[in-house]
Amino acid sequence: MSEAQDQDQQPQFALQRIYVKDISFESPKAPDIFKGQWQPEVKLDLNTGNTKLGEDGMYEVVLSLTATVMHGEETAFVAEVHQGGIFLAKNLPEADLHRTLGAFCPNLLFPYAREAIDSLVTRGSFPALMLAPVNFDALYAQALQQAAEQPQQ
Repeated sequence: MSEAQDQDQQPQFALQRIYVKDISFESPKAPDIFKGQWQPEVKLDLNTGNTKLGEDGMYEVVLSLTATVMHGEETAFVAEVHQGGIFLAKNLPEADLHRTLGAFCPNLLFPYAREAIDSLVTRGSFPALMLAPVNFDALYAQALQQAAEQPQQ
């Protein structure tokens, strides 16, 4: 095997592009929500998904974050970001590819999604919302465990 052919078989991973796929902010009770003492309750929903883009080892990974903030019984705001990335992931063993797309790529996308959420919130005239880091490796392991247990139930 030639050196070029050998190199074509080596595992490859590279970030190609990071972008906002979808973004939204709503504050249904503004301006009344700004009255009174600010004591928010934050609920964060996150989800990841990936799509193969053709046959050349390119994948789109999308991290979806939705922050719903309640102020008492009222919804103060809902901020949602779908942060996308295009990644080259070639010649990886199946388990490594699955972990890369399900945990490693979302780890790369999270800081961008977090900044986008914070920017939306401050533009809505609310205090900054700096989301805590997320351990996507632990979430990935938990999802694998749940998937393994599900057929048994």
